[in-house]
Amino acid sequence: MTTTYTSRSDVPLHEKWNLSDIYEHQNKWEEDLRLIERMANDLKGFDGQIKDGETLYKYLKQREELSFVFNKVYAYAMLNVDEDTRVTKSQALIDQAKQLSVKVSASTSFFMPFLLGLNEDMLRTYIKEEEGLKYFEEDLLESFRYKAHVLSKEQEEVLSQLGEALSVPSHTFGMLNNADIKFGDVTVENGEKVELTRGMYSKLIEDEDREKRREAYKAYYQPYVQLKNSISSTLSGAIKNNVTMSKIRQYPSALEKGLFGDKVPKEVYENLIQTTKNNIEPLHRYNRIRKEKLGLEDLRQYDMSVPLVSGVKQVIPYDEAYETMCRALSPLGEDYISILKEFRTSRYIDVRETPGKRSGAYNLGVYGVHPYILLNHQDDLDSLFTLVHECGHGVHSKLSSQHQPQITAGYSIFVAEVASTVNEVLLINYLLNNEKDANIRKHLVNHFIDQFKGTFFTQVMFAEFEKKTHEIAENGRPLNVEVFSQTYEALFREYNGEEIVFDEEVKYGWSRIPHFYRPFYVYKYATGFASAIHLATKIIEGDQKTLHSYLEFLKSGSSDYPLDLLKKTGVDLTTPVPIENSLRKFSELVEEFSKL
Repeated sequence: MTTTYTSRSDVPLHEKWNLSDIYEHQNKWEEDLRLIERMANDLKGFDGQIKDGETLYKYLKQREELSFVFNKVYAYAMLNVDEDTRVTKSQALIDQAKQLSVKVSASTSFFMPFLLGLNEDMLRTYIKEEEGLKYFEEDLLESFRYKAHVLSKEQEEVLSQLGEALSVPSHTFGMLNNADIKFGDVTVENGEKVELTRGMYSKLIEDEDREKRREAYKAYYQPYVQLKNSISSTLSGAIKNNVTMSKIRQYPSALEKGLFGDKVPKEVYENLIQTTKNNIEPLHRYNRIRKEKLGLEDLRQYDMSVPLVSGVKQVIPYDEAYETMCRALSPLGEDYISILKEFRTSRYIDVRETPGKRSGAYNLGVYGVHPYILLNHQDDLDSLFTLVHECGHGVHSKLSSQHQPQITAGYSIFVAEVASTVNEVLLINYLLNNEKDANIRKHLVNHFIDQFKGTFFTQVMFAEFEKKTHEIAENGRPLNVEVFSQTYEALFREYNGEEIVFDEEVKYGWSRIPHFYRPFYVYKYATGFASAIHLATKIIEGDQKTLHSYLEFLKSGSSDYPLDLLKKTGVDLTTPVPIENSLRKFSELVEEFSKL
């Protein structure tokens, strides 16, 4: 079955998302663009005019209306670009949206200094005198938490004008990574040399032929090594920007600035890293098993993804993958499954890899419309897991939008990975329970161990890399290729053990990670994974109380702080227990695989 198309026009309509659900015609998008500009000017008119509850309510109501329209405008532009990052017409849309974002920020930059300049008693008086402010009350009082980190009105306006400039490192890396990078050549079945694609790489790096793996690995890293100085410059710029903003806003550190919004103590972050390192031996043991099972004298990075059970290359067409997902997630109830079916029939998902399309996969919730899911589906087991993962995010978005008002409908990234990973654990449980073939069962256990590695251990390693590189910048030391490479290599050795023989490319692993441009984000994959292991285990055991609390969690959006939302489901990340439990599960998986 064809999974990579030479043109987007070749992809069947039902496997492409439907952007007309946001705007039927681009001229409507352009109308909203102009509308937002007018609304932004109106909001600026409130500067210095808010002197009672009624005016405060009018401002907040108009700002929320603007936010609703702007989110649609930005989503439409972004989704258009991601269909084909090479199309200049689409690039123009996102550029207009970004420029407008700066204007909106500038027009509202007066508000936070004004709000925090109010006496809290005065704010409560406003809320009493204007009934409509009850809707905004929690949000307004939450803002007082930021009091120590908000600058004067004039300073905030200057910073808002710098927004576009500060995003340049991330934007530049995105263009390099998605549009400009050309991978090296690899040899295909007929002996011809063709340019590697990301989709091809994900398959070749798992090939049983070691020479194919090595060739793909070298071809994949080739542009990153060639561009190491340019990418080092973008990453260094992103980190320094973040450190500078942390100092300007008077946070104790960039890490604490990154955790502040979710009200996560830095001890949760540090505990995650330390608890993982204290329990790293099962991962080292697994690498020793890998080396032995593959019969290698030297284990290299391009040997780390090949399945250890040979002859079990499963081809899973997209239609079959979708049906499998619906069966695997049936413990979550009929309502959950009906939402999944709607995702497919209503074209919420963009399925296939095509030239220029954004790599990877994501879910984007558009409030007042529905979620949009981007895939680059390859008809294999990895793609089945990706489908299940992103649909977890999608259902979370849909339920939160249905059950929360706009102000609390968006959920924190901190809790986002719980919904996706619960689905993955339910999937592996379903596959193992329904597979009779001993070889495939071994393959599935192996696959889940590798998923565990990628979602948990690798993300914790990335989290420590971020912490260390930000500390280097905070201490006034330079960040360059050598510093990034030394830091990354040292951590890679510590996490993966001494079994791996290093190729030159390993130390440049930092250069290909887009998440590093969203500081202190990746650790949430690991905390989410640990939380999900706990919840999925209980759901599989038939614990109805946990199932109910989990479905309520999916409807909760950001109606409470992330740690408190999770506590309601029985997961307490302020203790090491969830991390230790998930690492115990990993150790059990390695033990089971060893016996198999």
